[in-house]
Amino acid sequence: MTLKADLYFSFRSPYSYLAIGRYRALTEMFDVEIDLRVVWPIAIRDPDILFSGNPNVGRYIMTDSMRTAQMLDIPYRWPRPDPVVQDFATKEVAEDQPYIHRICRLGQAAARRGKGLVFADEASKLIFDGKTDNWHEGDHLAGAAARAGLDFAELEAEAASDAEVLDAEIAANQDALEAAGHWGVPTLVFEGEPFFGQDRIEMVLWRMNEKGLTER
Repeated sequence: MTLKADLYFSFRSPYSYLAIGRYRALTEMFDVEIDLRVVWPIAIRDPDILFSGNPNVGRYIMTDSMRTAQMLDIPYRWPRPDPVVQDFATKEVAEDQPYIHRICRLGQAAARRGKGLVFADEASKLIFDGKTDNWHEGDHLAGAAARAGLDFAELEAEAASDAEVLDAEIAANQDALEAAGHWGVPTLVFEGEPFFGQDRIEMVLWRMNEKGLTER
């Protein structure tokens, strides 16, 4: 019996990046389907939290994500450009956001086609692995779509023409995440149980094994 789960994911989250390739590998090794659920980054969803939280949070995330990538031997660098236009000194989030809305809508359009996980993995590599500057330009995202088995022109057209509905679906994903018992990413929800963080993949496997997980 194929097991099913949902992965709540942000295109700006380094931890989402550090998790998604491993979750993709899990689906290739085991009889499990993981549906991608795109959510807006916290800077877009609720920027006030950035100002009210502890000032050490951002510094810690930078340090911890880098050492986690080193430990896991996953290429990693903070994106160029950052998917969210933000002044790191003041934490101010720009009103104009040309990158994050586009990539989230593309990811949600891919999820509609059952290929959200693979597209997000391929796109996240462009954004975070340090090999690509200006990941949003040229044919970089088209290549990610092709590697995921998707027609990029079709995705782009849908992201533009159906933006309002895609945004509503992304907001609904956030509501579903909170209803499942968490608020952050990456969170995998399996049979109603949330597993938050890139360091919960072994625990996910343990729980899935209890439910009859089998190799492909």
